[in-house]
Amino acid sequence: MLNAKEAVAKIIREKEEVGGVKQVYYVGCGGSYAAFYPAKTFMEKEAKELKSALYSSNEFVHNAPKALGANSVVVVVSHKGNTPETIEAARISREAGAAVIGLTWLLDSPLVQHCDYVLSYTFGDDKDIAGEKTIVGLLTAVELLQQTEGYEHYEAFMDGIGRIDRIVKNACEQVKHRAQAFADSYKDDKVIYTMGSGAAWGAAYLESICIFMEMQWIHSACIHTGEFFHGPFEITDKETPFVIQLSEGSTRALDERALKFLNTYGKRIEVLDAKEMGLSTIDASVVDYFNHSLFNNVYPVYNKALAEIRQHPLTTRRYMWKVEY
Repeated sequence: MLNAKEAVAKIIREKEEVGGVKQVYYVGCGGSYAAFYPAKTFMEKEAKELKSALYSSNEFVHNAPKALGANSVVVVVSHKGNTPETIEAARISREAGAAVIGLTWLLDSPLVQHCDYVLSYTFGDDKDIAGEKTIVGLLTAVELLQQTEGYEHYEAFMDGIGRIDRIVKNACEQVKHRAQAFADSYKDDKVIYTMGSGAAWGAAYLESICIFMEMQWIHSACIHTGEFFHGPFEITDKETPFVIQLSEGSTRALDERALKFLNTYGKRIEVLDAKEMGLSTIDASVVDYFNHSLFNNVYPVYNKALAEIRQHPLTTRRYMWKVEY
C-alpha cells in the first residue's frame, strides 16, 4: 500500500498532462470532518497558489464547487468506509475527473471502490499517534505543498511527526487526576461549552458534537475563541462550564484573551494547555498543526472518566445506526 508521499507523487505525475494540481478538497462527516481541520488550516496558511477547502460530505455532494475537475485532488475520510454521504462524495469526484484519496481504517469497505488511492491509519488505545487519521490527512496536505510549490519547513514538520507520539502519551498520563476531578465536578451539568482556535479548533468541535452531544447527551456548542467577544461571552457566569484549549503557536493569543475573561467573570473552567503538556518541544514554525492531535487524544482520558461516573457508556446511542435518518 502507498503512503501519503507516494500517493501524492503519483497524482502529480498523472495530472501533469492536464495542467497539474490546482485545488485540493477535504471531505468528511462528524469526527472525520473535524480531523481534517489541521490539513485545512495548513493549506490556507502555507500555500500560495494551491487552492483548498474543507467540506462536510453531504454539503459537498449537494453544493460541489464548480472548480471540481481534472485539476482537483479530493481527500475523503470515513472510519469504517461505509458513510453514505462520503462514499457519494468520492463517487462524484471521480466522475468529475478529480483524483480521489480515501482515508479509512477498514480497507475492505465500500469507500475504497470509489478511490484512486487508499491510505489506512492507526486506531485504538495503543495507536501510534504519528499514524493516526489526523496526521495522515495532514500529511496529504504537506506532501501536496512540498511536491508542488515546496514547503520551507518540511524537515521541521517531519521532526514533529517523530515527536508527537511521546508528547501525547506523556500528556495523557499527566491529566489523569485532573480528568477524574473534571468528571466529579461536571457529571450533572446539562450543558458544557468547548473553546479553541486555529488548527486545533476541530478538536474542540469534535469534543462538543461527537462526545458531549452524541455520546453523553449533554447540550454543547463549540465557540471559537476569536469569536467569543462577538456574542457568546454574554452567557459567561459563575455556574456555566467551559472547556478551553490553549494552543501553542500563532493563535495562542486568542485563547489567552478568552481565558483571561473567563477567569474574571466565570468560575467553572477546565483548561487544556498545549504548552503545559509539552507541545513546545516541536519547532515553532510547525507547532500549530500538532495541537489537534494533542488535544484530541487527551480528551478521551476525560471522556472515559465522565462516562464512567455518569454511568452513560460512550457507546450508548438513541438514534445513530438504530433508526432511518
